[in-house]
Amino acid sequence: MKALVERFDEALKEREVPPLVLLAAFNLDFLCIHPFRDGNGRVSRLLLLLQCYHLGLEVGRYISLERLIEQNKERYYETLEQSSQGWHDGKHNPWPYVNYLLSILKMAYREFEDCLGQIKSPRGAKADLIETAVRQFSAEFSLSDLERACPGVSRDMVRRVLRDLQSKGDVECLGRGPGALWRKHKKG
Repeated sequence: MKALVERFDEALKEREVPPLVLLAAFNLDFLCIHPFRDGNGRVSRLLLLLQCYHLGLEVGRYISLERLIEQNKERYYETLEQSSQGWHDGKHNPWPYVNYLLSILKMAYREFEDCLGQIKSPRGAKADLIETAVRQFSAEFSLSDLERACPGVSRDMVRRVLRDLQSKGDVECLGRGPGALWRKHKKG
């Protein structure tokens, strides 16, 4: 195990093999060494997660790699069997297992991306934010005042919403240019 860890660290420093390939090969080697009577699979998955963090791959914090491996365990055992044949003689083919682990990481990132897509701001959220800010002004306001009240909203978006409100008769522009003041119309 000591030699495995030292070779992994050296290979990372040398940068001749992509880190993700090294990560998967390390995991395969750990499973073939089989250092414990029980729990080698669980420990290998913990090591996988730890090494992912070490390489800056944070997806395991949000998406369970353990769960994805469990959901694809038939393929896990199949590729492990293929890649471990001849391992003790140095005549094995690591690629089935390496490709399997890389596909698990890819699935995790896709799932994470899908989760992020579900929590994005709903359509129209920025327009609602601008309209709410306009309602809260008690007196005249400028485009800059509105931008300060709506951080993260582009000037173009602010202008677009102001034009829409103007066409509905909710606000009126009292001048010209970017420094022009705006005023809400009082609703009767």
